[in-house]
Amino acid sequence: MERLAVAKVNLGLSLLGRRPDGYHELHTLFASLSFGDRLFLEPIPEGIEFRGRYGKRNLAYRAAAAYLEAAGWPGGVRIVLEKALPEGAGLGGGSSDAAQVLLGLKELYPAEVDLSSLALSLGADVPFFLQGGVAEARGVGERLRPLSLSPLPVVVFSLGLRLPTPRVYGEVKPHDFGPELPVSEILEALEKGKEPPYWNSLEGPAFRLHPELKEVKARLKALGLRGVLMSGSGSAFFGLAEDEAQAKKAVGALRHSGYARHGILGGGYGVI
Repeated sequence: MERLAVAKVNLGLSLLGRRPDGYHELHTLFASLSFGDRLFLEPIPEGIEFRGRYGKRNLAYRAAAAYLEAAGWPGGVRIVLEKALPEGAGLGGGSSDAAQVLLGLKELYPAEVDLSSLALSLGADVPFFLQGGVAEARGVGERLRPLSLSPLPVVVFSLGLRLPTPRVYGEVKPHDFGPELPVSEILEALEKGKEPPYWNSLEGPAFRLHPELKEVKARLKALGLRGVLMSGSGSAFFGLAEDEAQAKKAVGALRHSGYARHGILGGGYGVI
């Protein structure tokens, strides 16, 4: 079985405050893209054979162990993970891998297992990847409401800088908190090709840690992309193109600029 674990971007992310449990209350719009990692799953008599980085610490391995244990170990699985998405980029690669393992094992070994609960136990973003598409998220990202949005060409770029989520959240200051996102206004602007009124509360903390990220955002804006924003806790940025032709032109410009040595993700552009 082959499965595509797609990337996501955050069409706005607002930190509303700190919760009593120490986590941050957030309001965001998740949007899955058209490219990502590839996983190959094959049933075996018993155990888990995993080919990928970090071995048993990998979220895909942990997802397999969690599902098979919950299902009563009906058999084993061999997993080959081919990574295309960088780590620490805010694109949800690890979470998407985990979700696809859960969905794949549900097909290989059907059982009365609550995938949503397993997903949340693995990470706050994992539940979204069980459904994909576009969704409004609250809490730590686990309370989801599906939304409708027409396909949009998106250019995604990363410097290859690994920016661990806990480190970014550790830099959050009270002045980084904001109000709820204007969801209806954002969706209307996206549908009409206008500049969306969104923001990412984690850009400030990320920029304080790595000021060079400001240059990346400015560069994407200079290419004529709209809605340029850091995704999640970074370090990847995305920008919306008018059409595929503009997306390809922006990718070409990035590849011929000083950023060429860092590479472009997913061929340079994807589609929400």
